Amino acid sequence: MQEQRSRFGVTLATLPVLAGIRERARAETTAEIVRLARVQVEHDGATSLSLRAIARDLGMVSSAIYRYFASRDELLTRLIVDSYDRLGAAVEAADARVRSGDLRGRWRAEANSLRRWAMENPSEYALLFGTPVPGYAAPPDTIGPASRYTTVLMRLLVDIEAANGEVAGVVPVALRRDFARLRVSFPVPRSDVLLMNGLNSWAGMMGAISLELFGHLHNVIDTPGALFDALVGQYADLLAPEAAP
Repeated sequence: MQEQRSRFGVTLATLPVLAGIRERARAETTAEIVRLARVQVEHDGATSLSLRAIARDLGMVSSAIYRYFASRDELLTRLIVDSYDRLGAAVEAADARVRSGDLRGRWRAEANSLRRWAMENPSEYALLFGTPVPGYAAPPDTIGPASRYTTVLMRLLVDIEAANGEVAGVVPVALRRDFARLRVSFPVPRSDVLLMNGLNSWAGMMGAISLELFGHLHNVIDTPGALFDALVGQYADLLAPEAAP
């Protein structure tokens, strides 16, 4: 019996094989585009990201690259999502390595993993937390990946609340309104004071990382991580004070 062939002369049995080869080739080209985009961002900054320049580096005509990414913004979104996922995975892994009941240990592990990731991946950190790219608006696709590392921090706050109970303090009315809206879609502690303290600690930690990474502590604090470590210790006392002897 003669094998059935497509109108291009290819046997129908080989069509899935050819499709698999095309998919692998596309995946490899996409990965190389992303790699070259990261190199470009690292050397020239996100504002200089150019699909045409990447196509030139790949030896393809400039129009061909748009079969992989429809625009610069789509490629930029891919870089941002990948970076958020890498950061989230690092913080998740750090938290998982510490006993769940060691609340202060988890805070230190999460904080240190965030700083370590930033120092090892400065261009990615700058892409996520540095100057916004003019004309770029992050789409909803970035929300889930961006929430991974903050979800770990919020889960720790929830566990701190379960272990230590209510926290005394005053929260501005404007923040209370924002917190009420946040609770609709995000797992956060019931205590507004603890949530405020947690967000303050997060902001201080991120600020210390940014000051160090972008060189703003030069000739002020020259010991790497010294200010960060001090702040993380203070925030540990604020969030999960040790029980009195």
